[in-house]
Amino acid sequence: MNKAQFNFQNLTPDTLLNAIESVGIYPHSGLLALNSYENRVYQFQDDKRRRFVTKFYRPQRWTREQILEEHHFSIELNQAEIPVSAPININGSTLFEFEGYYFSLFLSLGGRAAEVDNWNQLEMIGRFLGRIHLEGAKKTFTHRPTINLNEFLLVPRQTLEETGFIPKQLHRKFFSDLDKLIDCLKNHWNENWTPIRLHGDCHPSNILWHEGPFFVDLDDARNGPAIQDIWMLLHGERADKIAQLDVLAEGYGDFYDFPLQELKLIEPLRGLRMVHYMAWLAKRWQDPAFPRAFPWFSEVAYWENQIIAIKDQVSTLNEPPLSLAPQW
Repeated sequence: MNKAQFNFQNLTPDTLLNAIESVGIYPHSGLLALNSYENRVYQFQDDKRRRFVTKFYRPQRWTREQILEEHHFSIELNQAEIPVSAPININGSTLFEFEGYYFSLFLSLGGRAAEVDNWNQLEMIGRFLGRIHLEGAKKTFTHRPTINLNEFLLVPRQTLEETGFIPKQLHRKFFSDLDKLIDCLKNHWNENWTPIRLHGDCHPSNILWHEGPFFVDLDDARNGPAIQDIWMLLHGERADKIAQLDVLAEGYGDFYDFPLQELKLIEPLRGLRMVHYMAWLAKRWQDPAFPRAFPWFSEVAYWENQIIAIKDQVSTLNEPPLSLAPQW
């Protein structure tokens, strides 16, 4: 994949069309860019009026084996009648390569964003998450990684130091507070959990609703604790999160044991995501799509707010972990 550059600069409209046509699909409409930054994702209609989505993977992020492992997992979930977006198999393959880019095709799905404030929807989401984890627990990924402190905390800290995004006047304060958060996260992190295959990025925007939930974008699938696919659905004050957990657990427990022992990992995982997200933006800043989509990232106000958020997360980590209602 040497020809494909980090910022997709060689992925021209002609390259996109030629790639899709190389597998026998002929776009009839234009390619509509969808909201994706890590990869390049487009929706189109072919000459037979079928609607597709095509994903061109960011070069040098995942290996061929890692992408195929994600594909196999989503297909396995589909075979278990779990509504998950899975790639189309064309002539025995789900992953294709064209001029240095890996890409795949999916049927285009209708639906709207799931409403996690709707208790009925949230309970059904919990039910399908339980089914996903029941399948995910049957084995672990071989090629995809397991959630760990090095990937989500230590390397991101180094990236933030090396890329030089933190304003000079905030540099000392930011890293002083960041290191306090890192120490706190290390103290609260534990690996007393059994890794299973996860969706990995199960936030509301990755769940479409059409007479039920449909889970999309398993690009971040990896091994980890089951609670990773649950905590990103929580929001609001502590009482709100407990109520949401209760509803999710009600549906989840119909198919898989709710991971009560992993509740204490919710805030550590939130802290890891916070640090990883900042470093992700810094690392991807060479890609022109990122300055356009996240202009605030280079502003002083953003980093001032991050210092406040880091302090708040340290305080939250030192509070008792979330728990379910007494009946649990």
